[in-house]
Amino acid sequence: MKIKITPLNFATAFFIIMAVLVFTKAITIAGVAFANMSVAIGLIFLLFAFVVSFLDIIFRNFFADLKKLWLIELSFITLAAVIFLLVK
Repeated sequence: MKIKITPLNFATAFFIIMAVLVFTKAITIAGVAFANMSVAIGLIFLLFAFVVSFLDIIFRNFFADLKKLWLIELSFITLAAVIFLLVK
């Protein structure tokens, strides 16, 4: 199997690192140390990592060309960020 580096791989790595940092209480979320919620927030980051890696697998099956895959995944990340900012 050929290893392809894609934008959603970076997003998955980011969510896993954030989950580990929250579990170890190395960082605080929004400037407040959540003593009771760190496990729940860490599990949410792990859930996001699982969903993003699943989407990466789906996109890899639909788009075989690496250039198209990067374009589609960057577009997906941009769309998700815009929707997040609009809802916020």
